[in-house]
Amino acid sequence: MVRESDRSTSADARRSLKSVHIRKDLMRQFLKSLDPIGTIAGSVAMLIFSVGILAGSRSLRDYDPALLTYTFGTLFAAFAVAYRYAVWLQRPATKVYWRRGWSLMFQRGKVLRNLALLARGAGSNLVAQEFIRKRSQIRWFAHFCFAWGCLLAAAVTFPLVFGWVHFETHVDDPLIYRLFLFGTAVDEFHVASIKRYVMFNLLNLSAAMVIVGVSLALRRRLKEAGPIARQQFGNDLVPLLLLLAIAVTGLMLTFSMHVLHGYGYSAISLIHALTVVATLLYLPFGKFFHIFQRPAQLSVAIYKKANEEMPAAICRVCKEGFAGAMHVEDLIGVLADVGLDWQMETGHYSEICPRCRRRLIGFSQGRLVARSRAARLVEMARSEKVASEPDRPVELDMTSFVAYTAMTEN
Repeated sequence: MVRESDRSTSADARRSLKSVHIRKDLMRQFLKSLDPIGTIAGSVAMLIFSVGILAGSRSLRDYDPALLTYTFGTLFAAFAVAYRYAVWLQRPATKVYWRRGWSLMFQRGKVLRNLALLARGAGSNLVAQEFIRKRSQIRWFAHFCFAWGCLLAAAVTFPLVFGWVHFETHVDDPLIYRLFLFGTAVDEFHVASIKRYVMFNLLNLSAAMVIVGVSLALRRRLKEAGPIARQQFGNDLVPLLLLLAIAVTGLMLTFSMHVLHGYGYSAISLIHALTVVATLLYLPFGKFFHIFQRPAQLSVAIYKKANEEMPAAICRVCKEGFAGAMHVEDLIGVLADVGLDWQMETGHYSEICPRCRRRLIGFSQGRLVARSRAARLVEMARSEKVASEPDRPVELDMTSFVAYTAMTEN
C-alpha cells in the first residue's frame, strides 16, 4: 500500500514541476515580447558603461565597492533607457523627424547654418529653457532649479561612482588634496582653500536647488485647480517626491557628518542609496525620460526651416498652396504607416487645404441633414395616408418620392 506521506510528496513534486513549467513559459513569452532592436541597443549601452567603468577605474583599482548598488542601478537604467529610446525612434512620426533631421542637417551648403540653428535651439531650450518661461515665470524658475540641480549632481556623482574621479592626500603633505581623473593627477589644492570648499559642496548646492524647485512645483500641483485636475500620481507626483527624497537625505548626510559627528550616518546613507536606486529604476519608465527626448527635438527647428524654403503643396480642390510639400509628403507616409491611408477621388485627404476641408465637412453635413428631412417627409406622408384610408394601399405623392430618392442616391 502507498503511504499517505508518499502521496503528499508526489503531489508536491507535481505542483513544483508545474510551477517551474509556468515560470519557463512566462519567461519565454516575456523574451518574445521584447523588441529586437531595443534589446540590442540596451545591451550595447550597458556594455559601453561596463567597459567604461572597468577602463576608467583602471581595472577597478580606483573603484569603491561600497558604491556597487549605485553601479547596478546605473547599468539597469542604461539598458532600459537605450531600449525605450530605440523603440521610441521606431514610431512612425518620430522616425520621420529623426531621418529627415539627419538628412537635412548635412545638406550641401547648409551645414553651418544648421549647426547655428542647433546651437541657438540648445541655448534657448536646453540651457535657458525659454519654452517654459513662456508659460509661467514660477514654473520656469522651479524647472530650472531642479533640472540644473539634477544635472550638476549627476556630473559630480557618476564619475565618482564609476571610479573615474577620486581624491588622494599628497604623500609629503596630508593637507594637500590631489584630484585624479582616470588615474592621472590633474589638480591639487589645500584643505582650507576655496576650491576645496566649492568642490566638496557641489552636491549640497545641487540638493538645495532641487529642494527649491521641487517645493515650488509641488505647491503648484497641490494648490492650483488645473494641475490637480490633469495630474496623475505615478507620472507627475512620484518624480518630484523621488527628487525631494534624494536631496533631503543627501543634505542629512552632510548634517550628520558635520553637526552630529556621524550619528545616524549609516542609516541615512542606506535610505539615500535606496532613493537613488529607485529613481534610477524609475528613470526609463516615467516623466524623467523626456530628459533624453528633448535633445532630439532640436532637429524640429531645422525641419521647419527647410519646409518653409521648399515649394508649397497645392490643394487638390482649390489649386492654392497651403503648406510645405515636404511636410505633406511626410504626413501621408506617417498616416499610411499607422493604417490611416485616406485616399479620395481627388487625391489624399492630406493634400486638401484646411479651408476646403471645412467646406467638405459642411457640405457632407448638409447632405446628411437634407437626406434626413426627405426621409421624414416620406414617413409623414406615409403615416397620413394610412391614417385617412387604412384599407387602401399607400400611394405617396411623386414630389416627396423624387426628393427622397434624389437625396439618397446623391
